[in-house]
Amino acid sequence: MVQALHRTPVRGPTFIRLLASLTDAAAPSSPPPLPDRLSQWLDWNQAIALSTVLDGRPAQGDGVPFGSDDEDECAQLRAALAQAIAGEQAFARQDATHVEVGIDYAIFRQRYIAHQRAIQAATGRLRGKLRDRLAGASAGMARLAALDASMEIVLSPREHELLAAAPRLLEVHFERLRQAAEAADGAQGAQLPSGEASAAWLDVFRKDMQSVLLAELDVRFQPVEGLLAALRAS
Repeated sequence: MVQALHRTPVRGPTFIRLLASLTDAAAPSSPPPLPDRLSQWLDWNQAIALSTVLDGRPAQGDGVPFGSDDEDECAQLRAALAQAIAGEQAFARQDATHVEVGIDYAIFRQRYIAHQRAIQAATGRLRGKLRDRLAGASAGMARLAALDASMEIVLSPREHELLAAAPRLLEVHFERLRQAAEAADGAQGAQLPSGEASAAWLDVFRKDMQSVLLAELDVRFQPVEGLLAALRAS
């Protein structure tokens, strides 16, 4: 049976550790401090924008009070996104014993990107709604809401660039698993029709890609969870 590749574990979120374990992507064992990383991501205009928010005193708005409905909405939307990933047909185990050697990665890339966009749209809408709640809670919470809005604006381009690498890295994993399966079939003298190879590797890949996408869902919901925590404490 084809097994996923395993390398020395790296520290970090599940999303990073999964990608590092499935590909040749290198992850630092000791990441640089957050201020150092931010200095690499922000230009001076963005730094000034953040400084303005930190030094300012935004007025408290007349936001709608936070309630359990907000938490329920976030939980339900997250569950729906996770269910869509779990039920994605492209990631489902197939009944076929053999698969065409020339199967294209394109369909997997397309479906991964489609789920990425759905997650991005949902979390963006939730962040905006929760910030409106924060702005109406207190002056301090209004400042936090303004800071989150500014952080989303200045960091989104870098976030999109980094997360867009996930489908490309998974393509490397796809090709490596396929080549390993073809080599194994050849070494074992498998009597398969021309143009076909064992399908076990493809089921491994589908499961791996689904796991990475679910881990990305967790990463993208972290700002939403942070805003919810702030609202609970307000």
